[in-house]
Amino acid sequence: MGGERQHYYGKHGTPQKYDPTFKGPIYHRGCTDIICCVFLLLAIVGYVAVGIIAWTHGDPRKVIYPTDSRGEFCGQKGTKNANKPFLFYFNIVKCASPLVLLEFQCPTPQICVEKCPDRYLTYLNAHTSQDFEYYKQFCVPGFQSNKGVAEVLRDGDCPAVLIPSKPLARRCFPAIHAHKGVLMVGNETTYEDGHGSRKNVTELVEGAKKANGVLEARQLAMRIFEDYTVSWYWIVIGLVIAMLMSLLFIVLLRFLAGIMVWVMIIMVILVLGYGIFHCYMEYMRLRGEAGSDISLVDLGFQTDLRVYLHLRQTWMAFMVILSILEVVIILLLIFLRKRILIAIALIKEASRAVGYVMCSLLYPLVTFLLLCLCIAYWASTAVFLSTSNEAVYKIFDDGTCQFAGKTCNPETFASSNESRLCPGAHCQFAFYGGESGYHRALLGLQIFNAFMFFWLANFVLALGQVTLAGAFASYYWALHKPDDLPAFPLFSAFGRALRYHTGSLAFGALILAIVQIIRVMLEYLDQRLKAAENRFAKFLMTCLKCCFWCLEKFIRFLNRNAYIMIAIYGTNFCTSARNAFFLLMRNIIRVAVLDKVTDFLFLLGKLLIVGSVGILAFFFFTHRIRIVQDTAPPLNYYWVPILTVIIGSYLIAHGFFSVYGMCVDTLFLCFLEDLERNDGSAERPYFMSPNLKRLLNKTNKKLAES
Repeated sequence: MGGERQHYYGKHGTPQKYDPTFKGPIYHRGCTDIICCVFLLLAIVGYVAVGIIAWTHGDPRKVIYPTDSRGEFCGQKGTKNANKPFLFYFNIVKCASPLVLLEFQCPTPQICVEKCPDRYLTYLNAHTSQDFEYYKQFCVPGFQSNKGVAEVLRDGDCPAVLIPSKPLARRCFPAIHAHKGVLMVGNETTYEDGHGSRKNVTELVEGAKKANGVLEARQLAMRIFEDYTVSWYWIVIGLVIAMLMSLLFIVLLRFLAGIMVWVMIIMVILVLGYGIFHCYMEYMRLRGEAGSDISLVDLGFQTDLRVYLHLRQTWMAFMVILSILEVVIILLLIFLRKRILIAIALIKEASRAVGYVMCSLLYPLVTFLLLCLCIAYWASTAVFLSTSNEAVYKIFDDGTCQFAGKTCNPETFASSNESRLCPGAHCQFAFYGGESGYHRALLGLQIFNAFMFFWLANFVLALGQVTLAGAFASYYWALHKPDDLPAFPLFSAFGRALRYHTGSLAFGALILAIVQIIRVMLEYLDQRLKAAENRFAKFLMTCLKCCFWCLEKFIRFLNRNAYIMIAIYGTNFCTSARNAFFLLMRNIIRVAVLDKVTDFLFLLGKLLIVGSVGILAFFFFTHRIRIVQDTAPPLNYYWVPILTVIIGSYLIAHGFFSVYGMCVDTLFLCFLEDLERNDGSAERPYFMSPNLKRLLNKTNKKLAES
């Protein structure tokens, strides 16, 4: 037996030995993974440099304001288009061209206008009527009416037709509506282009947004904003209720964890038992019915799945499957009942630990603020990088011009050789780019920006995990709780993490960031390969995405436990990860049981909190209940505050339970270490709670003798 135990530990590392100087998280420790700390600092310096370069060359106006065919902004103060905030497309149908996906620009002239067209007009009709002055404002700047109609349309000086339009995102889109089931623009269902052909309005639907309701987006946004202005304080009250319920649930877990777990187990057994009974009754009911004895093999595959419910063999298969599940669960309960009790005791102990370190419940706010800072820096840098290009002009032609797609100069294009060879072509703004070294490096800078975001975000999460683990480990290793608990355990753990283990946190975050950036690249490649018909490439891409998803989950699990070991022992990342992994492998069954029990309790808690607050918000904002003398304010959409309260309640509950989950994981690792280090003697007493010692039949001899 001893040989088997030695062989087992040989496969899963060496158990921790007794150390008389160990009394919890080590305070006198040294810096770990210094090289990774230096790399992180250098990377941050480089990241700041990239941000400065991006902010120097970038121009966010290119995102905020639409750009006409000459690369000039619409509606920007201090420019000649200051009073022209909207972008007008000469022929919006061409925006549905596949060329848009390649050039990110509609191959049609675009100008800035004061307002979108509000009437239907053709250039041919307006040229000889009093509407011509109105029509001219939609022609290119500086247009002179000394050309013939054919020349104007050929040179792209004016649009062939004006269509009633509405602004959306500062761009003019056709005002499409339905009349007796027919899509219409204004009062017309068709229009003429410049070449005399008539086009159905459904083409305009494709060129615009293929939706009728999107043109009301601004009005919808204003109504939602109004709802927030009159209901914001009730939303805050709902979120406060969610916070109090989350705190109450954590406190109640100390007393009701065992009851909830056993109720859940009994309910599962009863549900499976009822399923077996129902399947048996259906099986007996179908006895003697015509066609019920046909086998599943003879019937084959049927698209109407209800056909299978008329076969006795189907219900027999269901009954066998449910019976196997019932037997498996009962056997697991018989053999794992002690480990389930240990898991429940650890959950109760976690509630006590959170109660003694109440400030830990506020730490998610620190993590949230730091993550917001990372997101803001990443987003602003990405915007400035994407707008730090120069205006590039290209030749656009909807025919077969050999110069289409070539760069050009809009000021000299009219007298150029390309213009003479391709009369229908025009030189217009295509996109922002450049040929300098900086512009060629923009893609790499964007990748670096994304990578640094992942690295820093993971570092912030790791810092929070080490801080919480250090505080809760201080609680566990206090022999006389809470008298031996150090003062300000959370702040002490935070200081130790930053002072000694920045490099280790950076190391773990770096590994995770590398996997995440690879997953982002795989997603990008997958999007590019969607149009391809290569099944092998799709299969390979799916396998790679699945493998890296699993790898990321495993690394997250390993990092989490490694950070706990770092918080306790102050070892470097690799040593901590190895020790944590082998410690868990030596107790794999306990790990599995605890993981599933805590997952269930957290799911139950989130559903309870979100559901309760959501139902309360629904009854309140729909005026079905009143609070004292106040009632819900009148709203345009009652679902706006209800959804806000539900989403906010989930985030609050998730924040509380993330602290609680870290507490459970920390206490579990400390519990396993306690079993390996100590034996209950006066020299090596157990640090676990009396409830855990009672479950394991362990006692501290000194305490027992006293």
